[in-house]
Amino acid sequence: MQKFIQLWLGQTASMIGSAMSGFALTIWIWESTSQATALALLMFFTQLPRILLAPVAGILVDRWNRKFLMAIGDAVSALLTLAILLLYISQNLQIWHIYVAAAVNGIFDQIQQLAYSAAIATMMPEKHYSRASSLSFLANYGASIIAPTLAGILYSAIGPGGIFTIDLATFTIAIGTLVCVKIPQPAIVPNPQPTRPHLLQELSFGFRYIVQRPSLLALLVSVSLFWFAHDIGAALYSPMILARTGNNARILGTILSAAGAGGVLGASIVSIWGGPKRRIRGFLLGMAGAGLSKIVFAFGQALSIWIPAQFCSSFNFPILGSSNEAIWLAKVAPEVQGRVFATRAVIVQLASAIGLLIAGPLADRVFEPAMQPGGFLAAIFGPIIGTGAGAGMALLYAISALGLFLVAVGGYACRQLRDA
Repeated sequence: MQKFIQLWLGQTASMIGSAMSGFALTIWIWESTSQATALALLMFFTQLPRILLAPVAGILVDRWNRKFLMAIGDAVSALLTLAILLLYISQNLQIWHIYVAAAVNGIFDQIQQLAYSAAIATMMPEKHYSRASSLSFLANYGASIIAPTLAGILYSAIGPGGIFTIDLATFTIAIGTLVCVKIPQPAIVPNPQPTRPHLLQELSFGFRYIVQRPSLLALLVSVSLFWFAHDIGAALYSPMILARTGNNARILGTILSAAGAGGVLGASIVSIWGGPKRRIRGFLLGMAGAGLSKIVFAFGQALSIWIPAQFCSSFNFPILGSSNEAIWLAKVAPEVQGRVFATRAVIVQLASAIGLLIAGPLADRVFEPAMQPGGFLAAIFGPIIGTGAGAGMALLYAISALGLFLVAVGGYACRQLRDA
């Protein structure tokens, strides 16, 4: 685990910087538009190129040096952050610039994440897979504690430009640690056919591999449904809080930090414990716990509800995520993980993108007007969720959270999934 932890530390630094930039951009876009759709589109344009190019990225990960691909991903992200910084300093930054940068970054971030995931299997034995996956969640949620708190304080002091500069410094740390770590390449399995496979065969390999294994197919369907419902709520998360608190960036940062604290605790427990022996149980229980916590969060209208609900929600994600990742790492051969994981990413991200695409218009055009005083849903749900700005988004968030819980319940009824 030693070399992996060195790699992990560098990537964690980069994630903190990127999360700070993401927080700053979220506030900037909301202040510029006051529309949930604008923020949902930012997430959508990040996902779209990942969906389109993931199969090609998977082939690259299986064929090229994974360390080199990770370095390229970090370098491109740094250049895009520099471009956004220069546009902001010159007062030429527009929302479409951010969308374009998000799309380009999505392409290279997809390659980098696939290379990082596939590298785990070559850097350590199977018994450490759950620990390694939980460390990835620990980095993500650790960034969620530090980044929103710092960015919320610094946003008014040094502005988005200063935050982007800090992000650039963290990229230097990530690339520096990556250079010092050796990442073994898997052995290339000789092709039994006399000719190289056709490109279409290469692109469809991951899909055929999963379909031939019912337990993996059931797991993929379950994960996709989960993230479809989850990302409807994720698109509404920040605008809902900002709308209900009068654009208070510090309150949003506090809630995000609570999410990070819950995630860090969950990831730390999994790292020490190693995860459940029956990994599918950890996956399904984690989904159910996250769904129930998010339902409570949606009905909250104050920090006294939001903070503990968000903490409990995030606590479940390292458990469900590390269990899911460990199953895939154990059941998929290392030499084909790039292509198989790319197929998994395409399906999951497609479901996620659909959720992101419908969330904003549903919130802005249907649920928000319906939950204003006198709206057609206000009389029914107003007494328990409130009315006015943000109430419609809260109701849609509650519906998406209920979907998460139902996916978990449905998973227990599926024999193929229980066998995963």
